[in-house]
Amino acid sequence: PGRQDAWLQSVPLCLAGFVVQGSTGEAPYLTQQERLEVMSYVRQAVPKDKLLLAGSGCESTQGTIEMTERMAEAGADAALVVTPCYFRGGMTSTALIHHYTQVAEASPIPVVLYSVPANTSLELPTEAAIVLAQHPNIVGLKDSGGDVTRLGLLVHKTQNEDFQVLAGSAGFLLAAYTVGAVGGICALANVLGAPLCQMERLWRAGRWDEARELQHRLIEPNMAVTRRFGISGLKQAMEWFGYSGGPCRAPLLPLTEAQVSELRQDFTSNGWL
Repeated sequence: PGRQDAWLQSVPLCLAGFVVQGSTGEAPYLTQQERLEVMSYVRQAVPKDKLLLAGSGCESTQGTIEMTERMAEAGADAALVVTPCYFRGGMTSTALIHHYTQVAEASPIPVVLYSVPANTSLELPTEAAIVLAQHPNIVGLKDSGGDVTRLGLLVHKTQNEDFQVLAGSAGFLLAAYTVGAVGGICALANVLGAPLCQMERLWRAGRWDEARELQHRLIEPNMAVTRRFGISGLKQAMEWFGYSGGPCRAPLLPLTEAQVSELRQDFTSNGWL
């Protein structure tokens, strides 16, 4: 807990808040009680002026409703709801619209849609997201697919709604800003939060060359802690930067010595270590 509290105290001021029990939080590997305990601990530690989003997605609609309600009771400001995917063939636009509508109707807190096809092998259809954006209790989408054309279309088609599009990865954050995304929920922020904030500031100031250079230096580290080495890589990097990464939950494995060396190279070659 001591090292975790130190991390909270060092968070860059431009970060709007935190996500608990998203993909990086290993939510699928925790019991329901563990998920709620993590949420309660973070709520106690996070300043009230920071948003706290809680991953509450489950495979069933009823399970998601119940988890969302309990996350709200534990202090979540909004729910991040990943697409159900086990019966992927049945997850049509109609089914997903029905699912998210039922969750939003029952949720005491705003709902943010979450599309992460790298983990679920299912992308929330664009047409479904556009329809769902019209619901008063669905306030945004975290899209981790990396298709900037899709992001731009979603921004364009939902511009008259109270709905925000968020980039789901640091690797395309700058590109997402250029097509209208308002921010990002990025795993890399666990270790390089300050540079991500700096890139946003440079973009807002119109300092494009500097913003682009910084984005380029973030791509390889981001790929390393997402696609290449995943959560195991991110937790290893957190240790290097003075945070508490800790072990992954089985069946995820720690990195081998060779993988640790490759991971370090991705950070050192870009000037972060």
